[in-house]
Amino acid sequence: DATSGAMIALLKYGSGIPFHRLERLQANVDIPLPASTQWEIVADLARRIQPVLEELIRHAANGTVVHNDDTTMTVLSLLPKQRKDAPAPEPTTVGDVSPERTGVFTSGIVATCDGHRIALFFTGRRHAGENLATVLAHRVPGLGPPIQMCDALSRNPPKAFEVMLANCLSHARRHIVDVTPNFPAECRYVLETLRDVYHYDAQARARGLSPEARLSFHQTHSRPLMNALHTWFTTQLDEHRVEPNSGLGQAITYFVKHWTKLTRFLQIAGAPLDNNLVERALKKAILHRKGALFYKTLNGAHVGDLFMSAIHTCELNGVNAFAYLIELQRHADALKQTPGAWLPWTYRETLQQLGASIAAA
Repeated sequence: DATSGAMIALLKYGSGIPFHRLERLQANVDIPLPASTQWEIVADLARRIQPVLEELIRHAANGTVVHNDDTTMTVLSLLPKQRKDAPAPEPTTVGDVSPERTGVFTSGIVATCDGHRIALFFTGRRHAGENLATVLAHRVPGLGPPIQMCDALSRNPPKAFEVMLANCLSHARRHIVDVTPNFPAECRYVLETLRDVYHYDAQARARGLSPEARLSFHQTHSRPLMNALHTWFTTQLDEHRVEPNSGLGQAITYFVKHWTKLTRFLQIAGAPLDNNLVERALKKAILHRKGALFYKTLNGAHVGDLFMSAIHTCELNGVNAFAYLIELQRHADALKQTPGAWLPWTYRETLQQLGASIAAA
């Protein structure tokens, strides 16, 4: 039944409950369902709904704003050999990934396109910037560069594609929070200034301002605050009021070094303040890592990425993920033919059209 596959996928990849715990749950309610059978069900379901992931990637590629970040992950088949008789590590796609690279990551990407938010997850040896480049390869030519929000790590930008790079103000703020116990007065000034900037951003959202109106609003209210903060930062360093190698000095240096990218919201319409959107999305992968500890193979990781992408995209758009996964299964053939009609924000209208066609016949 389509509901069983949807429920297993939602519990496993949406709520982070490992297969072996679901197996015990099923046994306790006298409906035994071995972990191996659960995997077979979701693997078959993933194969049938694969077209929706490909369509989500195409839409995300044309987004106006994209967020990305990484979290570490474990894939057993990628681990180095521990014993002489152990199988060789599973090969990864060659090309842009160095054979010496040993890290494994889950990259999260959240893109905004035509008013809809799309979440994508990719697990493997590629970093967030490389996975974003894979997505942007589907971007319509001539569309112009998107705004990319990330932290200041050099591996986050897609080196092969032009973007309007913005850095996370919340990430910079955390540097200040970490040293607050040692520099309470100085940190209080910085944190209160940023609090006011976030307050103005909340006001802009509450008023439903357009990107252009929001930019003007921030330039009027937030720019004086940020200019005063920048002057204060440079004064601390230039007049040696703070030791550059101290915790506060390093936090201030981070702000000054990345100031232009930290203040994109004062320069470009639609630029966000922070990368919290994708950090919340990555909690899906972190929940899986805490519960199941690892993926066994890259194929298992791909199945997890697919379901996390579909489930979290539903959550971002206020769509019931359980009902959505059920309908994708029941209309798998139609999904294969016209995947654009079966996105989380289009599938209800498609179902209504199918119902009207059946009634007319």
